[in-house]
Amino acid sequence: MDDFYVSHSRFSDPGAHAEWLDATPSDIASLRDAAFQLVFHYWAHGDITQHGFPPGRHTEITLRYAEDMWARLRELDPTPPGGPRPPLHRIVGCCRDFTLLFVSMARHHGIPARVRVGFAGYLMPGWYLDHVVAEVHDGTGWRLVEPGYGEPGAVGFDLLDVPRDQFLTGPDAWTAARTGKADPDRMVVSPDLDVPFLRGIPYARHNLVLDLAALNKHEMLQWDLWGDLDDSAFLTPAALARADELAGLMTGADTDRLRAAFDADDVRVPPVIRTLTPPAQHPAEVVLR
Repeated sequence: MDDFYVSHSRFSDPGAHAEWLDATPSDIASLRDAAFQLVFHYWAHGDITQHGFPPGRHTEITLRYAEDMWARLRELDPTPPGGPRPPLHRIVGCCRDFTLLFVSMARHHGIPARVRVGFAGYLMPGWYLDHVVAEVHDGTGWRLVEPGYGEPGAVGFDLLDVPRDQFLTGPDAWTAARTGKADPDRMVVSPDLDVPFLRGIPYARHNLVLDLAALNKHEMLQWDLWGDLDDSAFLTPAALARADELAGLMTGADTDRLRAAFDADDVRVPPVIRTLTPPAQHPAEVVLR
């Protein structure tokens, strides 16, 4: 493995807050615990205003870059990450934000780490829910780390080594859905969210492309759209075949192969993207830094 995943991306770079992160712990277990204290999920606990958050803080879910997230966290509480934080001292966000902050800290300490986008089978029985976790290299191979869910012991496995059948990465989820090893109808953002694009094969394709981007250190928001990604629930035979091809290219690939797969116009992240920030009904253009 090269040093590709040790260096920061433009999304994970803490920028002006790098020195602040010097005080954070440097082992994976402590970093996971620290990341778990940094984000309050924007819908998992119900309406955030019922937990004391002003309605305007919902806009924190649009924070895209770790540097901006660290800035907001320092504004809320100048204590460096690593200890308990009251909910109101956390940023409002989602699984991607727990994970990006974990990866930002891990890379800061020289730990090879990357974001993985897929579906978790442990968040709600009987469903694979849209989810983002981290992956770290321990010197022998990659293992999945769950920064955004549960205290240690909350689930029947090690949060520092999530089983591959409990979290399906983008290519694993796509292949399982296409081969019948998993029911694509059980792959959703939320079971009660009746939006066709956010369920089944269309969303599995969405997360496949987001996972490829993340493997190339473009750690996007879950509601970003670019290239051939849109909010349509219809996939042409050509689109299905292309996703099959991408899943094959991503499986077990080294960084050179992943970079080559990402170099196609239909999946490479352009300077201007579209984003469908909840609860928006129509995508808005965003110019990336």
